[in-house]
Amino acid sequence: MQNAKCKMQNVGRWLFAFCILHFAFVSCAERRDVREQLQFWALGAEGERVAALIPDFERRNPSIHVVVQQIPWSAAHEKLLTAFVGEATPDIAQMGNTWIPELVAVRALEELRGFDGRDHFPGIWATNVVNGKLYGVPWYVDTRVLFYRSDVLAAVGYPRGPRTWSEWSDAMQRIEREHRARFAILLPTNEWDPIVMLALSSHSTLLTPDGTRGAFRRPEFARAFAFYVDAFHRGWAPTVSNQLIANLYQQFAQGDFAMYITGPWNVGEFKRKMPPEMQDKWATAPLPAASAGEPAGISMAGGSSLVIFRGAKHRAAAEKLIAFLSEPAQQVRFYELTGDLPARRSAWSAPALVNDPHFAAFRAQLERVEPLPKVPEWEQIATAIFDRGEAAARNVVSIPTALTQLDARADALLEKRRWMLRK
Repeated sequence: MQNAKCKMQNVGRWLFAFCILHFAFVSCAERRDVREQLQFWALGAEGERVAALIPDFERRNPSIHVVVQQIPWSAAHEKLLTAFVGEATPDIAQMGNTWIPELVAVRALEELRGFDGRDHFPGIWATNVVNGKLYGVPWYVDTRVLFYRSDVLAAVGYPRGPRTWSEWSDAMQRIEREHRARFAILLPTNEWDPIVMLALSSHSTLLTPDGTRGAFRRPEFARAFAFYVDAFHRGWAPTVSNQLIANLYQQFAQGDFAMYITGPWNVGEFKRKMPPEMQDKWATAPLPAASAGEPAGISMAGGSSLVIFRGAKHRAAAEKLIAFLSEPAQQVRFYELTGDLPARRSAWSAPALVNDPHFAAFRAQLERVEPLPKVPEWEQIATAIFDRGEAAARNVVSIPTALTQLDARADALLEKRRWMLRK
């Protein structure tokens, strides 16, 4: 009798446990998220900060849940390519706009339709167009302008900065002759950006129009390259890489150099790291124009875009997210969260941008930007540009020799492209 009672108690406990598990399972099933799961890869700090915008998007689109994965910039390029090869790409991703041609070449991205570029900066929008088709929508923009010591430049006659290459040369010569700074300008020898921006300002195409050979011996690039090298040979710029600059902000403040070409992130850095007594002694200006008849020089069209991968499971939802993040109001919010400059012209009416005089140069420069060559080999070609630039600056090779070597290197890197186009 006692054994039967124990057995009944055991059965009761099993039934009770079964009921608990059953109701737990049913409850979990009822709570399971049935919304469309949109996979979004975002890079660097943007991957963290964009999370603040997602709740508003999901309130507007209650059937969509955005799953954000943050990818470090240092690993992003390889991870995107590896994901494509392994058929494990997200629906939507942030991508540096210089990477778009490479991903298009391997047929990784979907063409985008229905997006309007009229409120965008033309040069930035053009970075997303390959062979006449749109593959990305600008999310935020980036370019380079001239940061300068306004007190030093005023002392040599250019309180608003030089406007042309002729004025630029004159300003650097006077700074050097009058000992207004140790050097007139910092042009780190391991950076290709200054050479390329000079070349764009000189209306160089960098490569031939079909992107199959270098165009470095052509007069437009040769003129820009000579201007760059001349700054070193005349003693206006130190022949140092950026690794040898111990403290950029301190050295700028103490007069080691009076000018520096850099990007929008340094507006905040200069405010934080320059001494208080120097805050009214620095300013920004668009890059000087090669000729007097032009409003400004031409800078690089940088920034990040939003793309949709080929075969995305949730394309319509991805398009909705791109449209949302492109709204001027969201662009302003994202600027406030990250400091990244808005891609939409209309977003530049935000007080935070209008009331800061240091951003006026960026707003003007963004109307004068051009895309870099849309070939996957560009990064390797760019490395060769600064390598030969440094060699010429140090008098290791002559300018004509450096340009010949650049064309030879570019032609070798582009050999496969020529072969493919011939097929």
